[in-house]
Amino acid sequence: MNTLPDFEHCYRAVASRDQRFDGCFYTAVTSTKIYCRPSCPAQTPRRANVRFYRSAAAAQGAGFRACMRCRPDATPGSPEWDSRADVAARAMRLIADGLVDRDGVAGLASRLGYTERHLNRLLSAEVGAGPLALARAQRAQTARLLIETTPMGLAEIAFAAGFGSVRQFNDTLREVYGSTPSALRAAKRRGGRTAGRTATAGRPGSAAIPPARPVEAGAPGTGTDWTTVPVRLAYREPFAAAEVVAFLAARALPGVESVVDGTYRRTMRLPHGVGWAELSPADGYVSAVLHLADVRDLAPAVSRCRRLFDLSADPVAVDAILGAEPALAADVAATPGVRLPRSVDGFEMLCRAIVGQQVSVAAARSILGNLAAALGDPVTAGELSHTFPTAAAIADAPDELLPMPNARRRALRTAAGLVADGAVDLDGGDPDTVAETLLAVPGIGPWTVSYVKLRGLGEPDTFLEGDLGVRHGAAALGLPDAPKPLAAWAATVRPWRSYAVIRLWRQAATAAGRASGG
Repeated sequence: MNTLPDFEHCYRAVASRDQRFDGCFYTAVTSTKIYCRPSCPAQTPRRANVRFYRSAAAAQGAGFRACMRCRPDATPGSPEWDSRADVAARAMRLIADGLVDRDGVAGLASRLGYTERHLNRLLSAEVGAGPLALARAQRAQTARLLIETTPMGLAEIAFAAGFGSVRQFNDTLREVYGSTPSALRAAKRRGGRTAGRTATAGRPGSAAIPPARPVEAGAPGTGTDWTTVPVRLAYREPFAAAEVVAFLAARALPGVESVVDGTYRRTMRLPHGVGWAELSPADGYVSAVLHLADVRDLAPAVSRCRRLFDLSADPVAVDAILGAEPALAADVAATPGVRLPRSVDGFEMLCRAIVGQQVSVAAARSILGNLAAALGDPVTAGELSHTFPTAAAIADAPDELLPMPNARRRALRTAAGLVADGAVDLDGGDPDTVAETLLAVPGIGPWTVSYVKLRGLGEPDTFLEGDLGVRHGAAALGLPDAPKPLAAWAATVRPWRSYAVIRLWRQAATAAGRASGG
């Protein structure tokens, strides 16, 4: 179904320049043939000249060029596609992760379990554009980021961004931005209006992005040279950034991730190689410095960092429901915009859930940290030394690296084998199918599956009524702490029960005098 708001609803958002709708729809002006985000500071167009589209790709397909003032192609991700679990939403997330560039539309359709024809029809009905058009819009944005933040050659950028030829690259950027690649780079060098908004993956801003450090010495002995690209990751206000960083810091795996002076750093396994990211919350955006072994991984790295910090969420909608619940009202008022810390790797979150069964956070960190140090790919970047291991590596891990009860060890190996064989897709699979498959594994129960759905798949409406941290947090707020009555209470905060879990974990941590709960 097409859930584009009605014309009056959209036009009022444009007239008020409401940033909450950035990424939810796009405004095209027939008199100028330009499309914008709803919050564009330009003069509000006449009603008769306005058209609304569900995606930037749909606007481009209708013959409109991106506004060079508000950069609509780089708005915050749609909260609808981020939170929904249906086929269209999963397809949008996989396209953002660069799957079409790597495997084509056939690969995307196969991953989702549909024919190419049906997938094209479904996305055209939902978003107003097919998978090729959506991927093309993604390539154009990636190309613009590389043009304006690195000194890479334009031909090199064309292929790094996923274009099949330099001609296709030139034609697409001319059509999308009304400018050639060389003109975009010249505008950046002149320090003009374009330069101040170049690498913003979302929110418009006037301050220039620091110049990229294009090629940086990589890990000694690994032969890796990093291409380093700074990007601003947009989000919707409010954003409790310190809460996200504290949550991740309490669970940071040595060598894989760290938090120093408010900056979160972690390694990543990406489709074309390894990389690492530095994420520093700032006023109105998250500053991300991405270090990539292969620059083709720029779009996947951006997508995964956004997912990790839950930057496409709609905090106003979430807090409206949670804040109406008396037990949570004071917490929501004191700390609005609490997000759901997620993961850059769904398999990593599955391992955390299994290893973390009935043990402390510190114990789970120790086991997983040793496992990663032994089996992860090497990455030398200060205190970061390796990635989290692959599913295949953990499926074959020796007993000495898995100091846990036999049943849990078998469950971890079995689950890792399912992921390695493609029987479980934790980065785009159907949540119900994932849950059903994992529950069939001896040693994996409802708590583990719910934790994976909550943090690995980013489901917004999952509740862990049997979790000790959730129960302790509920007790601290005067709520019932027995699972059944607690689950009944949680029904009052649907469809945002996952965010209630995060707030209850915070309450439990506060009551226990810790930095973060869960």
